[in-house]
Amino acid sequence: MSRVVVAIPTYRRPRGLERLLRALAELRTVSELRVLVADNDSERAEGCATVSHLKSQFYPWPLDVIGVPERGIAQARNALLIYALDNYDFDFLAMLDDDEWPEADWLEAFLDVARNTKADALHGAVVPDFEIKPGKWAGACRGLSSWRGKTGPVAMIHSTSNVLVRHDALTPLDRPYFDSRFALTGGEDKDFFTRLANGGARFAWADRAVVHAHVPASRSNPRWALQRAFRIGNSDMRVFIKYERGLIGRARESAKIAAALVLSPVAALFVAPLASRRMAPLCKFARAAGKLAALFGARYDEYAVTHGR
Repeated sequence: MSRVVVAIPTYRRPRGLERLLRALAELRTVSELRVLVADNDSERAEGCATVSHLKSQFYPWPLDVIGVPERGIAQARNALLIYALDNYDFDFLAMLDDDEWPEADWLEAFLDVARNTKADALHGAVVPDFEIKPGKWAGACRGLSSWRGKTGPVAMIHSTSNVLVRHDALTPLDRPYFDSRFALTGGEDKDFFTRLANGGARFAWADRAVVHAHVPASRSNPRWALQRAFRIGNSDMRVFIKYERGLIGRARESAKIAAALVLSPVAALFVAPLASRRMAPLCKFARAAGKLAALFGARYDEYAVTHGR
């Protein structure tokens, strides 16, 4: 029987957090499970109130909450890992966001792939649930399209939106686990998995470990999609700069950025009559622009604004 901690950072999304916690209560699993929430809002403490409300009712798993007064997603994730490692005995730590909720067989699907692949960290499928469904163009945009893959070993994973990590993969890492310089920009997860990869960790994809992600109306539009693409490029490049010291590697990446900035607008014009095809080159251009901005020291604080409740 596996011992699993589900770690959830939350900030001013009490409805999303309650939906997630109620979905976890419905899991079909034989594992020994406990749930840990980090409330990153010391002013309203809505996450703490939501946990207290559910604990006052019947809740099938041990459920704890900690307050994290220093604002930032990296700080909340660090608090979760440090508290779990210092206070619990577990085999795996799963991480979910407060705008997600898992299907009933989510955890067992994850554990099945973990047993078969012996991977140190695994990512599962993420299926968007739209408040207002966008057009076909959204299928080309990260954060709006379904995130699926082939189950089995993969070279790398990049996000903590639906992951399972072995306890033994965490213990060799130095603290803090997530770099606070990515606190409001995002990219702390890519930085974290880059550290794991540099330490020899093995990764896998578990496509039957499905979570659904709420997409509010404020995100179901091309403007947000392009902003997200810019942010991903910006944070990815900041991670790249942090670890890539070689001139050849940096020159190769700079050439890719230049090619994307030149060719993506041409591709967008070529498919201009097809709205469903136009967004792919535009998002590629936005990612390249984000990378270029990072090269000049600029960063985009996407998580300074909270979408959804």
